[in-house]
Amino acid sequence: MASVIWFEDVGRDDIGDVGGKNASLGELIRSFSGTGIKVPGGFATTAQTYWRFIDFNNLREPIRARLEAWESGSETLGRAGAAIRELILEGRWPAEVEADVVSAYRKLSERTGRGSASVAVRSSATAEDLPTASFAGQQETYLNIAGEQELMDACRRCYASLFTDRAISYRQLNGFDQMKVALSIGIQQMVRSDLGSAGVMFSIETETGFDKVAVINASWGLGEYVVKGSVDPDEYRVFKPLLGLTDLVPILERRRGSKERKLAYGDVASPTQDVLTGSEERARLVLSDEEIVKLASWAVAIEAHYGCPMDIEWAKDGQTEEIWVVQARPETVQSQAATNLLSTYRVNSKGRTITRGLAIGNAMAAGPVCFIDHSSDADRFVDGAVLVATTTDPDWVPLMKRACAIVTDHGGRTSHAAIVSRELGLPAIVGAGNATQLLRPGETVTVCCAEGDEGTVYEGRADFAAEQILLSDIPQTRTKVMLNLADPQAASRWWRLPADGIGLARMEFVISNSIQVHPMALVHFDDLRDQAAREMISDLTRGYADKTDYFVDRLSTGLARLAAVAFPKPIIIRLSDFKTNEYAGLCGGSQFEPQEENPMIGFRGASRYHSPRYREGFVLECRAIKRLRETMGFRNVALMIPFCRSPQEAERVLDTMAENGLKRGNGLEIYVMCEIPSNVILAAEFARYFDGFSIGSNDLTQLTLGIDRDAEELSSLFDEQDPAVKWMIRKVIVEAKAAGAKIGLCGQAPSDHPAFAAFLVDCGIDSISVTPDSFVAVKRTVAAAEEIRKRGLEDRGQ
Repeated sequence: MASVIWFEDVGRDDIGDVGGKNASLGELIRSFSGTGIKVPGGFATTAQTYWRFIDFNNLREPIRARLEAWESGSETLGRAGAAIRELILEGRWPAEVEADVVSAYRKLSERTGRGSASVAVRSSATAEDLPTASFAGQQETYLNIAGEQELMDACRRCYASLFTDRAISYRQLNGFDQMKVALSIGIQQMVRSDLGSAGVMFSIETETGFDKVAVINASWGLGEYVVKGSVDPDEYRVFKPLLGLTDLVPILERRRGSKERKLAYGDVASPTQDVLTGSEERARLVLSDEEIVKLASWAVAIEAHYGCPMDIEWAKDGQTEEIWVVQARPETVQSQAATNLLSTYRVNSKGRTITRGLAIGNAMAAGPVCFIDHSSDADRFVDGAVLVATTTDPDWVPLMKRACAIVTDHGGRTSHAAIVSRELGLPAIVGAGNATQLLRPGETVTVCCAEGDEGTVYEGRADFAAEQILLSDIPQTRTKVMLNLADPQAASRWWRLPADGIGLARMEFVISNSIQVHPMALVHFDDLRDQAAREMISDLTRGYADKTDYFVDRLSTGLARLAAVAFPKPIIIRLSDFKTNEYAGLCGGSQFEPQEENPMIGFRGASRYHSPRYREGFVLECRAIKRLRETMGFRNVALMIPFCRSPQEAERVLDTMAENGLKRGNGLEIYVMCEIPSNVILAAEFARYFDGFSIGSNDLTQLTLGIDRDAEELSSLFDEQDPAVKWMIRKVIVEAKAAGAKIGLCGQAPSDHPAFAAFLVDCGIDSISVTPDSFVAVKRTVAAAEEIRKRGLEDRGQ
């Protein structure tokens, strides 16, 4: 049949014949047959068939004339596009083309065992799904089409969609000749995801380009709502390097979306219909852990086959429970980004938070709010404004190009608004939920996507500056320069920095921001006296049979996102170091904490871990770390004990950890914070219990000088470069080296004072851990100090 070709007979080199989408479907079927990756079968009309239809109806010259009239300015895009579409919709099928399509459809129906197979009719242009241009949603797709005449009508509508206003303008923007782009049509067996679920996944992290993570979006029903951004889907992150290893479940995040509606099958007159989801569907995660891992493994396999990051659509059949890949195309933004350049933003001051949502991109922009109901209202939009809308679709692209930033109520990372914003290089916040209600037309706001996964709209024009780091200019050093990180959502922004690992990962940030609940309130939930706390905990832990599992799950996944950025280099996680007043501020915490006059030197750190007051809470911390290392596979995790006052206390803490599956040795290193004078004085004894020391310069300074670091009256005396403090630091470095223990420092001083970093290098410290924004400066300071030290040793003949 000259007009059609079966998917299994084409591959990715056949874009000129069947377009990018169909060529990729054929490539998937040919390459992954028998591997477990399922792709629904079907066939495609050829690009030549499109031209046969155009020439049979004598449409080339009328189409060219309308396009030239638009380009010359004598006719509007809207009128030109509508006229071309009308010409195509009135066209007749050449008899042999219709016969070929109908014959193939009958054969496909026989394959599926149905009289008239339900199919998806997808447009596949010869200039789409390319590595440099996605053409996201530019042409139409029609779902649940059944019947021969219905199929031919849908095919005609696909041809017409090649000349929607958005498609015409998108081709012009990307430099494609309008009269040389043809359309192939894919006719593909439908997967009954209307009874199951569907979504999109990327084989890299879409906002940062972090190539070790796969991101999956999922919602109930047909996948169109996820693609169009009509729903807020679930989102899952999976760490790719640990996939396929025995019994590991490297899922970094499971974020439940609201999923308030779904697209389901309709009737002949309307093949699909909008349906509200039930409360049970909204509360439940769409995919099981097994399904999440399976999809991520497929993403890895498909990425490896194509040799580039991939954007993949999938569907789960609600009747058979089988998962299928229904499309795959190259990712077009991060794969084209400069790998040697890291762009960051420094926020100096900002207004109050108005609303939040998912951050798309990692940039910032400020401008007046302009709320638009429909793309037809484009004449009301002010160039350079912040576009605020319920959602967007491909008709909005010309309007989106005029905005400085975009904010939508609905959508996920794979929605139309997200994809196009990335391609345009615009900061966008999607899934904000209530932006159209909270933002006022004309008010100046700042859209910030530079602070992690979550994007924020701030009131007014924030004071911020963009910075670019050329990674090839960062020098190498003998002294390891590591990162201090706490926020899992922002960590992957720094994956390109050539750091030697993470020297300090603060557990408290995950507990206070992701968990929000005192661990003892989960252990003793039935004994809680605070009714408001009980209600909040019940809401947060919904879906967990055991409330303590909530703590273990959220802590392990939060820390896993930090560990993933460092992998396979080490990450040193400091066990919880809240003060009692900070613990009391957690939900349900006041019932379990004593009131202290000076919490800074009170019931904190190691003394809590073996105390009856907190031991059960510490057990949950141990369970989370054990899960992180053994179930998820992050063996690069080391641990650090804060505020350990004596060797005897060190022994008790290590015994408690060993009882809970965290025994030092066999790949698990345990460090101690050196922040108390006793840690320096008895360094040789402490070294018997720990693999290394990490100097906490803030606490060591306050306890050496006898100054409360929070005392404003004494702030001028608080100096980490005081001779007494430097004596302490040099002393413990010498003692650690003599004992064969590792020694590093995690504090702000090397970032603020280059001379202090040089002092540490001169002492022979093994590592310095600093904040990401100061990494490059400290790295250069250390390199210069090492060169000076090297020359000095050479001059002394050493």
